[in-house]
Amino acid sequence: MATKTRTGQETIDVALIGGGIMSATLGALLKLLEPTWTIKVYERLDAVAQESSNPWNNAGTGHAALCELNYTPEKADGTVEISKAVAINEQFEVSREFWHHLLTGGHLPEPASFISHTPHMTFVRGAANVDYLKRRFTALSAHPLFSELEFTDDPAVIAQWAPLLVLDRDGDEAVAATRATSGTDVDFGALTSQLFDYLTANGVELNLQHEVNRLKKRKDGTWDVTVKDVSWNAAQGPRTVNARFVFVGAGGGALPLLQKAGIKEAKGYGGFPISGEFLRTDNPEIVAQHQAKVYGKADVGSPPMSVPHLDTRVVDGKTYLMFGPYAGFSPKYLKKGSLLDLFTSLRTHNIGSMLGAGLKNIDLTQYLIGQLVASPEAKFTALQAFMPTAHPKDWEKITAGQRVQVIKKDPTKGGVLEFGTEVIAAADGSIAGLLGASPGASTAVPAMIDVLERCFPQQFATWRPTLGAMIPSLGQATWEADELDSLSASAGPSEESVGAR
Repeated sequence: MATKTRTGQETIDVALIGGGIMSATLGALLKLLEPTWTIKVYERLDAVAQESSNPWNNAGTGHAALCELNYTPEKADGTVEISKAVAINEQFEVSREFWHHLLTGGHLPEPASFISHTPHMTFVRGAANVDYLKRRFTALSAHPLFSELEFTDDPAVIAQWAPLLVLDRDGDEAVAATRATSGTDVDFGALTSQLFDYLTANGVELNLQHEVNRLKKRKDGTWDVTVKDVSWNAAQGPRTVNARFVFVGAGGGALPLLQKAGIKEAKGYGGFPISGEFLRTDNPEIVAQHQAKVYGKADVGSPPMSVPHLDTRVVDGKTYLMFGPYAGFSPKYLKKGSLLDLFTSLRTHNIGSMLGAGLKNIDLTQYLIGQLVASPEAKFTALQAFMPTAHPKDWEKITAGQRVQVIKKDPTKGGVLEFGTEVIAAADGSIAGLLGASPGASTAVPAMIDVLERCFPQQFATWRPTLGAMIPSLGQATWEADELDSLSASAGPSEESVGAR
């Protein structure tokens, strides 16, 4: 329970900054492991899951490396490296097992409210890409986690899997596809809201329209968290809460807050913001012809974030198709952030990293410029390369959330641009934060378990048996689906399920 200092200031166990999937996940883990701890959440907007966790602000529909080619790079000798794909698949299974535990414990509503069965496919065009996809299939399908993967270079079979990919396509064009029928589509906005419902029903205080603008460490190792009520009718000015542990799960806003905290572990880090756009349709006739999350291959010289994909998305119970991404640029670190975000994040300790990464990523700069100057007609051509029958009248443009790619110091290159996610934690474990984007939400549970292990090393030893009971595959090299069979069976073969192989 909360205590008072001599000055009357409130002291709590945990302060979670940001109302997204990361804070929600960490809060749920801590509530299950330490139900008596006092936890407060601070979100600057008027609802949770409004930035990166919002379903229309991300493409995080259950990344499991079943279809994403950027997780299986081709090496110089022609072999396909699958280690990253295996790691991401294992991480996603950890997330699914934790959700299953919450569902069977009655802490979340039925799985259909946030997850749906959606096959994951990869689709490529051209002889060279077909050859690569076949080699990728051979490498992946030999691993137990990917044993169900199917491959075909027969347009008639692809037409059975996803008709819109081959309908009216030139019959002379070489095409191929892989399919994993165990794929899912996850509405992380709904899941985040449900996790916060569980937390608030169990004593966690959620403070909406409350912005953290200062973090100061005390001599005793705790943190003074200065919070301002930013609602239009705020009754008081900034106030300070003392917290024994702080987690910064503020998406693109995490880096500036970690910089304000002054921890040495954040030094050298920078962030490169990228905005995005998607095309979306809810035309029932079109949606009914495509039931899959389909990833393609990025054009030669394009960065990993440019990989085109045509996805089935289920949001608030309604099914859509979404295609993209089309990249843009904004200096904001959050969709509802400030145009000064990029510039105010510059420090003497990270300018070198930022410049070094920029010089090493000229292709990214060229790609962004090309996307910015491209006409709507040229952008729509990218969709028609995936779906030849696409017509502009059926599709609308939507603006996605901001992605802030991590920039790190590198002794030889000055700075490197990372395309993953990374936990930054103080040496004493009193504060931590998450930076980066993809695979992001899909691997929230293993990322937050990493936070627990790094920040609570003494308690973690006693927590491990409980975590192992909640997440049977935790710490193992392989994953078995037995724990989820009953849930999958109850969902039915065409209904939503948390996990089934």
